[in-house]
Amino acid sequence: MNFGSLPTVDAAAVPADGLVLDVREDDEWAAGHVEGALHIPMSDFVARFGEVTEAAEDGHRLHVMCRVGGRSAQVTQYLLQQGLDAVNVDGGMLAWDGARRPMVTDNGAPAFVL
Repeated sequence: MNFGSLPTVDAAAVPADGLVLDVREDDEWAAGHVEGALHIPMSDFVARFGEVTEAAEDGHRLHVMCRVGGRSAQVTQYLLQQGLDAVNVDGGMLAWDGARRPMVTDNGAPAFVL
């Protein structure tokens, strides 16, 4: 796939109130994620697509994220084809962590990128 023309955003530039769509798997999410992010693993994406359209229905831009940006690029491309406003977070959670953006876990343990 060619993602050359795909809209991307730097992890440090995602707005604090931006809608983040995390497409990583459950174990990756459990290790650490963006607070308030919508978690829909890529493997469940088509089945749960309605949740995405619902979250984006007010014209919210979707900031799509995975670990490094490959899976999220595929999902971003799909969302754009469906007419949604989506951007791929360049570098994914590793870049997010590198930019010292906050991460949380559901169980209160220290967050990290798996």
